[in-house]
Amino acid sequence: MGSMKKAFVLGMARSGYEAAKLLTAKGYDVIINDAKSDQNPEHIKELQALGVKMVLGSHPEELFDNSFELLVKNPGIPNNHVYVEKANSFGIPVINELELGYRYFPQGVKIIGITGTNGKTTTTTIIYKMLTEAKKSAYLMGNIGLPVCSFVSSLKDEDIAVMEVSDHQLCNVIDFKTDVSVMTNLFEAHIDFHGSYEKYREIKKRIFNHHTRDDVAILNMDNSEVMELTRDIVSTKKYFSRCSENHAECSIKDGYICYNNENIIALDDIRIKGRHNHENVMAAILAVKEFGVENEAIVNVLKNFGGVEHRMEFVTTINGIDFYNDSKSTNITSTQIALSSFTRPVVLLLGGLDRGHSFDDLKDYLKYVKLIVSYGETKDRIKEFATRNGIGCITVETLEEATNKAYRSSEPGDVVLLSPACASWDQFKDFEVRGNMFKEYIKSL
Repeated sequence: MGSMKKAFVLGMARSGYEAAKLLTAKGYDVIINDAKSDQNPEHIKELQALGVKMVLGSHPEELFDNSFELLVKNPGIPNNHVYVEKANSFGIPVINELELGYRYFPQGVKIIGITGTNGKTTTTTIIYKMLTEAKKSAYLMGNIGLPVCSFVSSLKDEDIAVMEVSDHQLCNVIDFKTDVSVMTNLFEAHIDFHGSYEKYREIKKRIFNHHTRDDVAILNMDNSEVMELTRDIVSTKKYFSRCSENHAECSIKDGYICYNNENIIALDDIRIKGRHNHENVMAAILAVKEFGVENEAIVNVLKNFGGVEHRMEFVTTINGIDFYNDSKSTNITSTQIALSSFTRPVVLLLGGLDRGHSFDDLKDYLKYVKLIVSYGETKDRIKEFATRNGIGCITVETLEEATNKAYRSSEPGDVVLLSPACASWDQFKDFEVRGNMFKEYIKSL
């Protein structure tokens, strides 16, 4: 083993597990390290059988040295981690699982990369569904929950990799390049991770890395931040806009989504509703048109696609009260979008990890909010925000309590909306767990 190439995988979870498997298959001697010892037992057993050395529960200082050729880092681990800083001092490349998988893609695989502050998951899912409806050989992967490395052995020439790409993933890419890049929108977010909005913007711009005129950038003409950021990229630019007067390749005119002045589908026929979803749909249409997808496949998907779990997901109706799960709204902008979707009374569940961000940008979106129920680390700051804006607020500790209070405070015709505007990590592993628990709490009502 001593003569083999050595690779260090920092952070396990699913992406680290898949990265370690791929590295061993490519002839690397692998060490995987995670501060959490509570990992999937089957994954541990499988990696150990492959000869992977596992160090779980701590980050021993002596574990990482200059003998490694590569450090593969979980996207959620910041670049100031002691092992990352050591790697930099040794001149050892630091990449992530997405970059690693990309390096082993077969020649001829086409990549659609989707990023943006909001709408990534919905847009990615629609693109994938449209391609498969059109009988294209497409694979769904990336930040949407399916590690890129897990597809390397399945991909072949002319396959299409449809990737949701987060800012965290773009932090540690080097060679990664798409054929088509989609930027849904850009707003201030993840400042706690990146240190500044400017840094966040520049990281997002990496979705266009290594582009030439032969590559396509699909951009939101209505978002000034996107337009400014992409002013100097060399990609062939194609635009979507809600306003037909902007002469974008895809736009809305007379109640229809149009592509190159051709009516594709009436807005009323699209199952997912809301202005933000119309933008996601237009971005998706532009992407799949690059691969020759016909209108029939596009329309079939849009008439039947009901949305992504945890993103404005209708859960159920109890005694005339509609429950919506928008757990994926981990920032203010996402919650603004959610609140803009309703024109009837809303009981809003807000709360979660306290990143110190202000809630003031929600004040213009409270027209239909009759009550806020705040919970978690941010509950008291939310209470103060609600009071300043003349909205009643009940504070509780847990999401379960918040769900019960919201239901008891609602009337037939109301909406109970979980759109937390905060990360989930004060009480839950991730937003998916938070959303699933919210649905379980609703069942118990």
